[in-house]
Amino acid sequence: MNIDAFAFDFQELNKEIKSSGQEELNIDNCMGQRYIGCGLSRGSLRIRGVPGNALGAYLNGADITVHGNAQDSVGDTMNEGKISIHGSCGDTPGYAMRGGKIFIRGNAGYRAGIHMKSYRDKCPVMVIGGSAGSFLGEYQAGGRIIVLGLGSDQPCPVGYFCGTGMHGGKIFLRCGQLPASLPDQVNAKLADDVDLQEIEEDIRQFCAEFDLDRETILDHPFHVLTPNTKNPYRQLYVHC
Repeated sequence: MNIDAFAFDFQELNKEIKSSGQEELNIDNCMGQRYIGCGLSRGSLRIRGVPGNALGAYLNGADITVHGNAQDSVGDTMNEGKISIHGSCGDTPGYAMRGGKIFIRGNAGYRAGIHMKSYRDKCPVMVIGGSAGSFLGEYQAGGRIIVLGLGSDQPCPVGYFCGTGMHGGKIFLRCGQLPASLPDQVNAKLADDVDLQEIEEDIRQFCAEFDLDRETILDHPFHVLTPNTKNPYRQLYVHC
């Protein structure tokens, strides 16, 4: 089923999506409508255009593909499912996500993966094909964030304060140089074969989604960041 979003505001468009009863929906001429696909538990959405803020918030099992750029808060608090963005996205993608996968072909803005967390068998994953802004993985409590730096001319594809407040999970950076201003609460090392095995399936899926060569991506140094304390706030806000 096809929906032409040109004449709909965000409330009308979301009502149309939820009342369609279709497993597969194509949305054309998307022009900034917010909250598309919020809470969807099944089926797939294919969006052409520019969806607005909070795309796929609280997603609970559906798949969303965007042929274009997306705005802020993609996958806010998502639980299950997959969001694939063929362009770039704004700030705070994956905010508090606790399951599912977000694949971003281009760049991500500030605070990607903030408050990302794992629970029992759920391990959220976000793969950013380009670069990420400052505060990547801020307060991260679980899951995996992978930044590939494709198309970036910088020695490290992330901004400042990467991993600030991080107390769980891992951040993988495809680069030969560590980011500036890493906090004391973060350990960093070159990824070894065991580390790379952990992300191999994520990279395979990402490459399949965007028709990229997996071997070329993996044939490059990665760094892996992990928290080195269970009390990451102790030295952030008080003198010890």
